[in-house]
Amino acid sequence: MNKNNNRIGRIDEEYRKELSQIIGYELKNPNITGMISVTKVKVTPDLKYAKIYVSIMNSKNIKETMEGLKKSSGFIRSELAKRINLRNTPELTFEIDDSIEYGAHIDAIINELNKNS
Repeated sequence: MNKNNNRIGRIDEEYRKELSQIIGYELKNPNITGMISVTKVKVTPDLKYAKIYVSIMNSKNIKETMEGLKKSSGFIRSELAKRINLRNTPELTFEIDDSIEYGAHIDAIINELNKNS
């Protein structure tokens, strides 16, 4: 069981790297705006599905950007298949990871508190 977890972990990390490249440099969808970071990828043990967590900064419209990612998932998936040679390439779903934003918010609060004390 543990060996399989290590393999999935390696696959998650490999996908994260490749997806960052594809989303950062290959996508030409005008609806996708801002700086998109792939923060985490979770692939199911059967490798059929992958949840991609993205953090979006400075986007004109986050909802539109997420829609654009969903619409581009076929292209992203085929690019992924070209780069990573596994028997099947998982179906991709995108989720917002707001932990970076949340962290920045907490930092701002701490800085404000430090200024006042």
